Amino acid sequence: MTDAEESDPCDDCRNPVSDALARTIRLTVDRSQIDSQRLCPECFADWIDRYEDEMQPVDDGPEVIDDGESEIIVD
Repeated sequence: MTDAEESDPCDDCRNPVSDALARTIRLTVDRSQIDSQRLCPECFADWIDRYEDEMQPVDDGPEVIDDGESEIIVD
């Protein structure tokens, strides 16, 4: 890679990454930017995997609600 092709490092692994390969992840809440990360392709793929894992619904079985008199099972 030449100096013209190199740019800032990946925010995760800190390896140099060219602008053409870099991916930027922006976190916004109510149209206000909270965070921004510039990632190389490998770190971006890892980020996607973590995101998918963390966003999967947790199945803890049926929910039991104790109303003080009897238990209500919500399935």
